[in-house]
Amino acid sequence: MRKRRRGEPDERASQPGSCARKPLISGNWKMHKNHLEAIAFIQKLSYALSADDHEHVDVSVHPPFTGLRSAQVVLDTDKLPILLGAQNCHFEADGAFTGEVSPSMLAKLDVRLVVVGHSERRQLFGETDDDVNRKARAVLAAGMTPIVAVGETLEQRNSHQTESVVAAQVAAALAGVSSQQVAGLVVAYEPIWAIGTGKVSSPGDAQQVCRLIRDQVGEMFGQEPAEGVRIQYGGSVKPVNASALMAEPDIDGALVGGASLNADDFARIVRYRLSE
Repeated sequence: MRKRRRGEPDERASQPGSCARKPLISGNWKMHKNHLEAIAFIQKLSYALSADDHEHVDVSVHPPFTGLRSAQVVLDTDKLPILLGAQNCHFEADGAFTGEVSPSMLAKLDVRLVVVGHSERRQLFGETDDDVNRKARAVLAAGMTPIVAVGETLEQRNSHQTESVVAAQVAAALAGVSSQQVAGLVVAYEPIWAIGTGKVSSPGDAQQVCRLIRDQVGEMFGQEPAEGVRIQYGGSVKPVNASALMAEPDIDGALVGGASLNADDFARIVRYRLSE
């Protein structure tokens, strides 16, 4: 059976609750780029993207905390249609949490999207499913959109636990979230074994897990919210593989790591449709 490419009719599109989902390409810079480098990057990226690109794809950049204010200023001053994102936050609004940043602080900087539950936060800093859930709900309460990251380790994949692990992470992360909120949020499937390794899930395998995520959301909240939620793929996304990944019907964008540090490479990923 031939794989349906994005833009072609899909039988689910005629079902109640289905909708067109605008792709979201997000650049997670991790612990890279100071505030001056952030400004230069955003300006270069803006030159590389056209109004037509922004019409077809939402674009977000996620600098370190130290670069957020500078990024906000250049985006606002130059009226650039790029969304500002953060890489993490605390789940409390304020308090004695030295070194942490609250969702309300991010919201005051016009941050629109916040990554929660990135595998590096889970693995290196011991964040639990409960932590991810509390962060996701706190981000929503502050009027922003969480990008909820889920994914399995290589050991879990090899032992055929991918589906059970990812479904459990989705269920835990979205507990206590309303159906209306779910329809507007983002889930990022990032197989841990593919992050920063150069390995990438095949488009078919990535699609299978992204469809699993949508089905899990549907079981929890119903078909309409499930069809509304955007699901990104993350894990060694590059200009050479972005088009194939984005051709899958349940992949609605990418959470890009290393390739988002180069403005030209990131722009080519955003413009994936031109190489389809």
